[in-house]
Amino acid sequence: MLNEKQLREIVDIGILLTDEKDKIKLLSHILNETMKISNCDAGTLYLYRNNALHFTIMRTISLGVSKGETGEKIDLPPIQMEENHVCAYAAIHRKMVNIPDVYHSSIANFAGPKSYDALTGYRTKSMLVIPMESTQGELLGILQLMNAKTEKGRNRSFNKEDEFMLRSLASQAAVSISNMMYLAEIKRQMYSFVEAFATLIDERTPYNGSHTRMVTIYAEIIARYVNRMYAQGVVKEYFDENRKEQLLLAAALHDIGKMAIPLEIMNKATRLGSRMEKIEDRFELLEAYYELDALHGKISKEKKENKIYFLKKSLEFIKQINNIGYLQPEAIKRIEKIASMHYTDKKGEKIAYLTPYEKECLCIRKGTLTKEERAIMEEHVLMTSKILSKMHFNMHYANVKTYAETHHELLNGTGYPKHLKEDELSMESRILAVCDIFDALTASDRPYKLPIPKEKAFLILYAMADEGKLDKTLIDWLEQALQDIDLKELEDFKMFYVSEVEE
Repeated sequence: MLNEKQLREIVDIGILLTDEKDKIKLLSHILNETMKISNCDAGTLYLYRNNALHFTIMRTISLGVSKGETGEKIDLPPIQMEENHVCAYAAIHRKMVNIPDVYHSSIANFAGPKSYDALTGYRTKSMLVIPMESTQGELLGILQLMNAKTEKGRNRSFNKEDEFMLRSLASQAAVSISNMMYLAEIKRQMYSFVEAFATLIDERTPYNGSHTRMVTIYAEIIARYVNRMYAQGVVKEYFDENRKEQLLLAAALHDIGKMAIPLEIMNKATRLGSRMEKIEDRFELLEAYYELDALHGKISKEKKENKIYFLKKSLEFIKQINNIGYLQPEAIKRIEKIASMHYTDKKGEKIAYLTPYEKECLCIRKGTLTKEERAIMEEHVLMTSKILSKMHFNMHYANVKTYAETHHELLNGTGYPKHLKEDELSMESRILAVCDIFDALTASDRPYKLPIPKEKAFLILYAMADEGKLDKTLIDWLEQALQDIDLKELEDFKMFYVSEVEE
């Protein structure tokens, strides 16, 4: 039977495991507390996945060995589920295995401990191996404890009292690990849904093929950089796991409202979009009309040739400015002149060289969208807000919607849709604004523009910061974080990461 002190220890450890939210710390607590309560010198915690036992945390006090307690991967092959391995034997049979001396046991060959002993001069003697199972009987992992000690530090065997206490503790540990894995599974499911949405958004148009993913990756890069500077004592900002998760989820969902934007606007790669072909057909028809008028003596040959020459030169000019990035005032005047021209048919009806909509499109000073089309495009932010308001975000993700719906707001209030100003915008919203614009500048999948080198892109971002639109500090952070990274290298990055211990 356990005495009051031992019962209190188990209760206290249970509370500790329940309160711990960090996965690595939780696993470290499990191993360290089981070693402490049994007063043993060494221990290993394995997690079970893919039909094998994976080394996760290892400690040997007398040798000063500690592996996995800071989250690093232990470079040892997993234990296969074969009975000649004592850990696998305990896992297969779901039973505790207590061995007084591993060198005098027929349960397994103990090749691992013996080779470790040969390399280090250590002497593995007593061993207690405890399976950890969920309440549904699912194998979660194995606790392997070695070399129990007396109060005077002498080797001893694990006794019945050890077995009872450690079985109880392993049960509590299994519940904590099970909860951890369940939460991780929920996260993976949530991430998969969000990534599916992001893929759908990007795949909906060939001109936006990786935008959502890249904005998410840039946001991740900034968050990591901030944390490195925090660790060095340079900044006070820090992105803990939850804060970073909310930032990345918002980045992945920031353009979900584009699902409601018509494709003819989303895919409008030139000023005229699909109207270019109609203008070509119309100009060809007008040439034919002038040819007929000349044949019928309605106009002179010289006038016909002048009209056709004007049409051909105008069409060449229209094709040229349809694709250029910025329109000079002289070009706009020439478009207005072409748009003022018309042909009158035999019924007295006028055929304009250009429709009012075509004229408006061709007179766009910069970009490809008319004022009305841009207003429709900007509605994607409102649609993002509307869609995300239908999704349930619990208290841990309460800020995702706000970050996503403010990614087009600017510090001086000239952004949209709410024209928020600096003191109304969180750091996360500012990060998404910088990442969104940076990717738009450097993306190579936009047919209406060539990608801008990242050095020039940063000059543009800094110019926007000088205008009071963007946060200069965040631009500095992104530039520093990307200093040694080729943007092409980022194509293989994942949007979301789940720690191996969560799998």
